[in-house]
Amino acid sequence: MRIWPVDPAGAQEDYPIVSFSWLLLYTNYDDAKNLAAMKDSVNYGVGEGQTFTDGLGYIPLPASVVEKAETARWNKSNKANSQHLTSLNAHSSFAFAVLCIAALACPQVRAAETASAAEADAWFASWWNGKKFTGDWFGARDVLEDRGIKFGGSWKMAYFGVADSQNGSGGYWAQDLIFNSNLDFAKFSGFEGLEGLEGFIEGRWRENRPNMGDPNELVDASSMFNPSPWWSGVGWRMVTFGAQYTAPELFGVEEWLVLKGGWLRPQREFVDQPLSKLFLNNAINSSKGIGGNIPFSSSYSTWGGTITTKLVEWQYIKGGLFMAYPGGTSFNNNGLMFQGSANSSLNDLFFMIETGFTPEVGEAKLPGKYAFGSYYYGEDSPRFGKSKYGFYWQADQMLYREPSSGDKLTYQGLQMFSLVTFAPPYNGTYPLYAQGGLVYEGLIPKRNEDELYGGLGVGTYDKTNSRNDDRNYTMVLEGGYRIRVNGWSFASPYIQHLIQPDGSQDVANATILGVQVGINF
Repeated sequence: MRIWPVDPAGAQEDYPIVSFSWLLLYTNYDDAKNLAAMKDSVNYGVGEGQTFTDGLGYIPLPASVVEKAETARWNKSNKANSQHLTSLNAHSSFAFAVLCIAALACPQVRAAETASAAEADAWFASWWNGKKFTGDWFGARDVLEDRGIKFGGSWKMAYFGVADSQNGSGGYWAQDLIFNSNLDFAKFSGFEGLEGLEGFIEGRWRENRPNMGDPNELVDASSMFNPSPWWSGVGWRMVTFGAQYTAPELFGVEEWLVLKGGWLRPQREFVDQPLSKLFLNNAINSSKGIGGNIPFSSSYSTWGGTITTKLVEWQYIKGGLFMAYPGGTSFNNNGLMFQGSANSSLNDLFFMIETGFTPEVGEAKLPGKYAFGSYYYGEDSPRFGKSKYGFYWQADQMLYREPSSGDKLTYQGLQMFSLVTFAPPYNGTYPLYAQGGLVYEGLIPKRNEDELYGGLGVGTYDKTNSRNDDRNYTMVLEGGYRIRVNGWSFASPYIQHLIQPDGSQDVANATILGVQVGINF
């Protein structure tokens, strides 16, 4: 006897997982009770028992098969009390074979559904726990990265609920959307001689409606202390592009020489303080005191280059030379002032230098960074003239690391950051600025990547300029809790409080409550 299990309609990727089991019965039974029990058992399997198949993960017998089984099951000529069981004919054999398939085999449709569900669950888990919202593009992203091409970006949005200020209360939504790409020339070309050479480009968009994205409309803070770090260079903007070369390891020192050039942002190249990026106030997040005196901001891009060298792993020296020009952070230039000022006599040089140490302290190897730097900005200013210069000192240190379960050190623990900047009198709006804060990662059990943070920034005003005679200092206090939702997103409720937002008592203190969310794609 031959039987063909037929694939169900629309199940192109399914396949049968079945095996046949045969029911062998005696022709004659001496005991009428045994005969009755056998009949009841087979009747139940073909009849009432079929109602339980779906709930147990199987499929019921088709009605046509059950009908054939009813016809061929027993020799109807036998009397009810007969102890004689006729031999099963072909129809009967078919019925029992199918019955046993339903009872003992995994049906093709349900097996495929189960496999599909497992695959879907695995895909969702991989996507949810991954690093990018857009996933791996069905494998295309991995293929491109193998060829040296990387695409990325991020989107952040913050709600600024001004609870109390000089001009009352209100709400604002600000957004920051970034797109970037990197090209590894060695992987892309297949030429090993280009190892270490990389190209990069980045563009962005920021909310550009004042009544929508600028909470400072109510707060009236000086621009450096704007509650939002994204109200500069709004709209679409070319942020940076260029090339970087990293020399191969030498005498056990990795990245002992790094050269970078192109359309760069000095603010990204120097005073690198990652923990400050948790905060939203512009002074702590972006300007860091320097941006109150010269165009040192996330929106000032210019031609230039940097060189970084390390003689040992834990010490570095970095220098940068850039073009200085007026109007670089204007809303209207879209980051495309490649010629600088149309009046070339207004263009000048911008120089920065920084040296630092990056020790790992104690048995816990607590990472730290201690840096000193200086800047010279040559572009002429109606207020301060040329030769604007200043200095800064940075100290970041992990203070406590939670015990690690294995050889890999955990990032959970307490960290601090601090920065002091100084500019001589007649040289800038803020002769002295300081900021600092604490961050604890993984404070709440089972929330290992969440971050509780708090800090402050305070800047004093130049008293030698008549415009600033009535201003002495501004202070901002900010704290929040960043919730790591998954591998590629976060949500962070926060609070800001500004004391003397514009430096004087003429403007009332302000309090801002809000939340920031973000994704990496």
